[in-house]
Amino acid sequence: MQYRTIGGEPEVVEVQTPEPGPGQVRLRVTAAGLCHSDAFVMGLPAEQYVYGLPLTLGHEGAGVVDALGEGVTGVAVGDPVAVYGPWGCGLCHACARGAENYCTRAAALGIMPPGLGSPGALAEFMLVDDVRHLVPLGDLDPVASVSLTDAGLTPYHAVVSSLEKLPAGSTAVVIGAGGLGHVAIQVLRAVTGATVVALDVSEQKLDLAREVGAHHVLRSEPAVVDAIRSLTGGVGAQAVFDIVGAPPTLEIARRTVASDGVVQIVGIGGGTLPTGFFSTPMGASVRAPYWGTRTELVEVLDLARAGAVHVEVERFTLDEAPEAYRRLHEGTIRGRAVVVPSA
Repeated sequence: MQYRTIGGEPEVVEVQTPEPGPGQVRLRVTAAGLCHSDAFVMGLPAEQYVYGLPLTLGHEGAGVVDALGEGVTGVAVGDPVAVYGPWGCGLCHACARGAENYCTRAAALGIMPPGLGSPGALAEFMLVDDVRHLVPLGDLDPVASVSLTDAGLTPYHAVVSSLEKLPAGSTAVVIGAGGLGHVAIQVLRAVTGATVVALDVSEQKLDLAREVGAHHVLRSEPAVVDAIRSLTGGVGAQAVFDIVGAPPTLEIARRTVASDGVVQIVGIGGGTLPTGFFSTPMGASVRAPYWGTRTELVEVLDLARAGAVHVEVERFTLDEAPEAYRRLHEGTIRGRAVVVPSA
């Protein structure tokens, strides 16, 4: 499944099976997740597009080790694995602590994630550049688990970086209860003492938010600010996770965050949030987290293994992937869309 022309639709094409070079691992892909980030990339004009063409899509990947390049140790053919997507240099301070999502050298070295510059997982086979970017899946179902590599890891990273704001008695607001948002709700319930309030414009997604554990669900509209203030005794929410990131949702976040709280802008809806005196409350911080660390991916998969987190998925074949992207754009996917490329 490749994006081949600027402004065009993704296409299913035939390519040669890749051969692993030194240090590389080839996977037979068992599942690949679709994401709004893909639509964002494919919607960029030519002057802003930097990911190369043709681009094999798919930055959420799981598979079985199929072949090893020279010098690879630590995995064996047949091992089921998930792919850690934000590849870094492996040598800088951030990478040394597993935070390759914040690698300081990746851009300069031309290192790009699978599906976002490097060939991704929406194929029968994919190459992974280094064994450190593989995490054992064990007995987890790859179709049910593959979206945890982004839709689980990204909200988990945002939540755990906000833990000091979320003791018992606190309130967390999740704006957007779709693919990432419904996982964020579960993560908040699993690792914090917060009361969770979910917002969305879709009744279907609000129903999903209820199912996965939100204490309160509210329609995302300007009047919701007063409702949240009422629920919190006028204090506001100690943490707001904006999974949408559009100007209207960021305005809700700005007006509902409590003093000394935090706004985490997770979504890439094109909005920005000025912060400072006369904008955000005193002491409130604003963060734009990106993906998560390798250690956090292990922890997310452990939460899934324990039954604390799951992803609602709709399953598609590779030939059905263009239709899955269309439905993702329309907002009619329940949870995440997952493609199963291999027979």
